[in-house]
Amino acid sequence: MQTNFSLAQLADTHMRESEKILRSCVHCGFCTATCPTYLLLGDELDSPRGRIYLIKDMLEKGKPATHEIVKHIDRCLSCLSCMTTCPSGVHYMHLVDHARVYIEKTFVRDWRDRLIRALLVHVLPYRGRFRLALVGASIMQRVLALHAAAHKLVRLPPPRDPHTPPREMTRTGLLRRLGAMIALAPQRLPSRSERQNPQAIAADEARRSRVAILTGCAQAVLAPSINAATIRLLARHGVEVVLPKGEGCCGALVHHMGRDDEGLGFARRNIDVWTGEIESGGLDAILITASGCGTTIKDYGFMLRDDPAYADKAARVSALAKDVTEYLDGLDVAAAPRPCGLTVAYHSACSMQHGQRIADVPKRLLRSAGFKVKDIPEGHICCGSAGTYNILQPGLAAALRDRKLANIAKTRPDVIATGNIGCITQLASGTTVPIVHTIELLDWATGGPKPNALAEHASDSPPKLERRSGTAVEAA
Repeated sequence: MQTNFSLAQLADTHMRESEKILRSCVHCGFCTATCPTYLLLGDELDSPRGRIYLIKDMLEKGKPATHEIVKHIDRCLSCLSCMTTCPSGVHYMHLVDHARVYIEKTFVRDWRDRLIRALLVHVLPYRGRFRLALVGASIMQRVLALHAAAHKLVRLPPPRDPHTPPREMTRTGLLRRLGAMIALAPQRLPSRSERQNPQAIAADEARRSRVAILTGCAQAVLAPSINAATIRLLARHGVEVVLPKGEGCCGALVHHMGRDDEGLGFARRNIDVWTGEIESGGLDAILITASGCGTTIKDYGFMLRDDPAYADKAARVSALAKDVTEYLDGLDVAAAPRPCGLTVAYHSACSMQHGQRIADVPKRLLRSAGFKVKDIPEGHICCGSAGTYNILQPGLAAALRDRKLANIAKTRPDVIATGNIGCITQLASGTTVPIVHTIELLDWATGGPKPNALAEHASDSPPKLERRSGTAVEAA
């Protein structure tokens, strides 16, 4: 792609990187075949290629973002499926991240949009605030007669309606977004995990390695059982786990909303904490159990490349960052003492398969643990979670969730496994089939307790995919 940036524009490192990415695009359009929003809406401007043209025009001319540009960039999930498909190696993630920062600096959003975004930015990354907000949402669910009324408030399109007009899927009114927040909230919160407090958990046998594990923000509130399962599994295999004091949100949530200063602030804080652990007790890896966070932490080196105080430290942290399954693949994990033979539909989160390019490792670990793993049709298409996307774009997110669950139903699973808390929350809002983190199944298979989601099913018979209010999933 030919570009016409001025020398003054290219003096800015962010603009120079974006110009390099733009020039690598050859207009082939392969990306349109795997773009979720293009599949739903059929609009070229809601495809990666269309968005690249819009971003090029906006950046090259140095003009403020327009409503039309913002509309189509906001609809992008940042699922990165286009990057997996692209034969030219276009680094779309860095380009769209730069575009979002540019939009935040040059475009004045509607007050309702600013309100909902401010609410997300100032609540989700903070565990205490997030827990309090979920308690409030749970109360609202009861006031609104639980999920049924919440879905009516959201006014989502009818499930599995092939004739749903795009304007119904793309509505983003304030009530619809607030309704989505209420509908996504769990009806009850898990108890606080004792292992969220800063500490070091010793290995059960002679120590083989020492790792830090990200506690993070949303996952620590919604599913502390995930990190608890990780710690148990690692301890059984001679790995000392450190929960460093002062670590928090990785910054992904605000970073992908164009709030660059806040995102880098979170990154710097975590880098300081982990650097302290590296220099004091040493770390063999920094483990992440939420793949959305992992994609961002592995990108810290790029994000802070121009910061003289943090560039080297950020690159060091990124080099140590690993998804937990990626790390387990290098260990001699014990064989399952009680193979259960459950059929697992493995949902590969976009941040896992497209962002980190980890595809087969989780499935291989599950098979080795005695599970029957099924690939999901259209497995490369996003479930619609995408960080805060299922709140900011609830109609499109619901359509993608229903499409994903309909494909999962074809595998007739006993349980759904994935490696990202956002996907777990998104899919759980539309089905009664147990959904667990991959690590919870691996922990169970190698001597740990049965995952809570499975233990809640009193019967030993396989659960069925059932229709739930506002979803596209029917009994299989």
